Amino acid sequence: MNSSFKIVLVVTAVFFGMMLLMPKKDDSTKKVEQQTETVQDNSPVTISDAEMALVPSIVREIGVRDTTGGRESFSYVTDNVALRVADGRLSGTVSVDSFTVDIDSAFIRHFPVEMNVTQQDLAYNTLVKEVKEIGVYRKFASLRKATSAADTISMHNDVLALEFDPRGGMISRATLLDKKYRTFFPSKEDKNKIDSAQVQVFSPADKASYWFNISYNNNDISTSQLYFTPKQVNDSVVEMTLDLGDGARWGYRYTLPQGDSYVVRMDVIQQNTQNVLPQNATQMTLCWKMNMPRLERGLTFEERNSGIYYRYTGETPDNINGNSSKVEKLQHTVQWLAFKDQFFSTIMIPRKGFISGTVEQQAFKVQPDATHIKLLAADMEVPYSPSEEIGASIDIFIGPNLYPLLKGIDDELASDDGLSLTRVIPLGWSWLRWINTLIVIPVFTFLSGFVSNYGIIILLLTIFIKLIIFPFTYKSYLSQAKMRLLAPEIKEINDKYPGKENAMVRQQKTMALYSRAGASPFSGCLPLLLQMPILIAMFSFFPSCIELRGQSFLWVQDLAAPDVIFTLPFSIPFYGKEVSLFCLLMTVTNIIYTRINMKNQPSSSSMPGMKWMMYLMPVMFLFFFNSYPAALSYYYFLSLLITIIQTWVFRRCVNEEKLRRKMAENAAKPKKKSGFMARLEEAQRKQQAALREQQKGRRR
Repeated sequence: MNSSFKIVLVVTAVFFGMMLLMPKKDDSTKKVEQQTETVQDNSPVTISDAEMALVPSIVREIGVRDTTGGRESFSYVTDNVALRVADGRLSGTVSVDSFTVDIDSAFIRHFPVEMNVTQQDLAYNTLVKEVKEIGVYRKFASLRKATSAADTISMHNDVLALEFDPRGGMISRATLLDKKYRTFFPSKEDKNKIDSAQVQVFSPADKASYWFNISYNNNDISTSQLYFTPKQVNDSVVEMTLDLGDGARWGYRYTLPQGDSYVVRMDVIQQNTQNVLPQNATQMTLCWKMNMPRLERGLTFEERNSGIYYRYTGETPDNINGNSSKVEKLQHTVQWLAFKDQFFSTIMIPRKGFISGTVEQQAFKVQPDATHIKLLAADMEVPYSPSEEIGASIDIFIGPNLYPLLKGIDDELASDDGLSLTRVIPLGWSWLRWINTLIVIPVFTFLSGFVSNYGIIILLLTIFIKLIIFPFTYKSYLSQAKMRLLAPEIKEINDKYPGKENAMVRQQKTMALYSRAGASPFSGCLPLLLQMPILIAMFSFFPSCIELRGQSFLWVQDLAAPDVIFTLPFSIPFYGKEVSLFCLLMTVTNIIYTRINMKNQPSSSSMPGMKWMMYLMPVMFLFFFNSYPAALSYYYFLSLLITIIQTWVFRRCVNEEKLRRKMAENAAKPKKKSGFMARLEEAQRKQQAALREQQKGRRR
């Protein structure tokens, strides 16, 4: 009974761990409207002949002039459309996916046969919309022309370096300067080399960008199409502004405190815009997108734990992650929005929250050599004050998912009900988070202040947990020893009262024997019961622990990734082709522990399949843990190894003959039954009497 109950507990722990790490299912009670796919707006768009006739002159007015070869031309380029006017003739191309089509063919819908209908519609509509919109930008013609490359500007502090792009006035690159935050994925240029450059949370290579859509003459002007004038105010402040004419200015002021701050403040600054921008506007749309780059050696958890996180005011943060594509409409006030990788995040925290918005995740079919894992996008409505000097203000966190760091930022920026920024770190369900946040993380952080090697820290953490439950483990061993010594007497009871009709008597006699000897069949499970919440908590702690990222130990290059020592030439179902050594060691140790534990249990013929089940579990763990971080397998290996050593020490120290005499003395002493035991025995007697009456009735 003791062994079988332990099996149930271990299986339960693994089940909860698997459930914890599986992508969550949609909740029909969420305050969101969900879709499973991205829906492109391919509704038909038309353009009149009059509008088309104005296009060449508008391109000449707002385009970039070129006199190469003595021939004058004007070019106007957006993300998908390139227009050119030369000798009064309009030409150009439109690009969709990997297809590029000249505009003459696109206007008459003459597309390559390789393009499907959806791509053809999207190409046509994109071209027509872009052509119609260029008239809107005539007011901002001077702002559509690029400045020189020398106008690119940057600033940094001790931990974060930012570069700003005049086009759009946005942060174009954000680099973490701490030497321990380096990429561990093969280089994009050379797949055989590890790209160990500093982590760039924002990068042009990832098409990371954000912009505002502002209203003008009943149209939305995208700031991504405008060129801002950069100004370095001081070491901590950069301004990116648009000169709208007549003394009107609009733009951004970025403030990055010196020192070790990962938070940059973005203020929307404006001056004399009342004659340019509508003064009745109360919100702007913040558009944000990026291709999430791959940064880690292990793909499984980076793909699983990356996504979009957000928090409704006063509620528990929610997220879109995993391997599915989704669109969610956020219809209530959102305190913050995060684009999160496994270990790094960009979090936008408006001072007045987001009014509402739409977020989208497009999951890629990720191959082992993929450089990006998914596309994240958001369109969020931001409160806007057109008449004030600062129209809107957003704090932007760009940095590591480090629990103490996020907790400190939460305390610094929090409103009355807090921000719960630490929820971007998946530490398990609410009933498990307190184990990680109140026990594991504080002890882990404390030890890291004295020990630099994280392999040693995990060892000390394991010993600490084992010391806490040591008294219960010792008591468990004594109970197992008593059960082993009572095995002959239990066998006599089973032989004396065989069959189902004597089951109640047999149980009553067995319980009486346990009571006299001072033994309990379930006390041996108490240490595992105490450990089970910690075991489950570790499922989420180690894959999310950025402190382990890039930390080497013995043969392990990265404790946050599988410790692959060999790659098979073939793939084993549910296992893969990469072999993790710590996972193998954990499995072998688990089998040894199972064998030792079975020897300590009284033999039982009532469950002949249990022995097979006991040895099957370690093999199942081998398949389950092979793709997990080395730190998790290492922790379980240490935990099992220490348990084996404890068992060996207990067997050396516990004198079973002395224990037998003590059990005999206990049996000889008159025992006063507890109220519970008395009620239990009374219930058993009544049940036994009812069973006898039932059997008599059958004989009649």
